[in-house]
Amino acid sequence: MTESDDTTEIRTDGGTGIVPPDDETPDWTERKERSRGLSRLTYEYFERSRREDQDLRQESDYVERDVLGFPTWPHETIRNLAITSFFVGIIILVAAALPPEFMDPANPNSTPAIILPDWYLYWSFGLLKLNPINPELAVLGGEKVLSDQFYGVAAHGVIFGILALVPFLNKGSARRPVEQPFWSAVGVAGVVLSFTLAALAIQNFFPFELKLLLTLTFTLPIVAAILTYAVLKTMREGYMYDLNKRYYRLRPPK
Repeated sequence: MTESDDTTEIRTDGGTGIVPPDDETPDWTERKERSRGLSRLTYEYFERSRREDQDLRQESDYVERDVLGFPTWPHETIRNLAITSFFVGIIILVAAALPPEFMDPANPNSTPAIILPDWYLYWSFGLLKLNPINPELAVLGGEKVLSDQFYGVAAHGVIFGILALVPFLNKGSARRPVEQPFWSAVGVAGVVLSFTLAALAIQNFFPFELKLLLTLTFTLPIVAAILTYAVLKTMREGYMYDLNKRYYRLRPPK
C-alpha cells in the first residue's frame, strides 16, 4: 500500500465508501439540511456511527456473521409438545374438577327478554341496531329507502369493505406504530369501534339513553384515533433518533 493510499479519506456519505447507503435513510444532503436541535444531534451521531461502522468492517476478518439457530427436531418439537401437554392437562383438570352445571331446559313457548349472540359477535349484533340512524327521506313521504334489517346488513358490507381495502392502501413492509402514526390511529379507531358497537348491542344493560349511546359509539373511535396520532407523532423524533443509534451501533459487518 502506497503512502497516498494511507492518507486517502474514506467518504461517509454513502457515495463511494465501504458502507452502502440504506434505502430508508436520508441521503447526505437531506441530513446536512437538518442543522438544529435534535435533528442536528441525530445527524452528528449518524455520521459518527457510520464512520465507526466502516472501521469495524475494515478490521473484520470475515464476510458474514454466523447465524445461530435450533433445528426443528428435537429442540423445537420437544418444547412445543411439552407446552401443548401442559395446557391439555390443565383443560382436563378443570373439566374434571369443575363440571358444567346443567340448568333447566329451555321453554320453547317463552321468548327471553334479551337475546344476545356470543360475545365475539357483539359488534356484529350492534350493527343490526343502527335503525335509529337510518335516514328518512322527505321526498318519499318520510319513508326509508332501505329497511332497518337491510340497513344493518349494508353496514356490515361497509365494515368488511374497509378491512379489505387496508392491505392495498397500506403497502410496504411492516412498521412499528410510532413509525406510521396514521395507520396506527386507524387501527386503534377500529378496535374502539368494535367495543362501542358491542356496547350498543347490549344497550339494555347501560343506564344511558339510546341517542347518547349512538353518539358515543361513533365519537369515541374518532377521539381515540386523534389521541393516538398526536401521541405517536410527538414520540416520533426521539424514537427515530434512538432507533438509528441502535441500528448503526449494533448491525453486524457484512
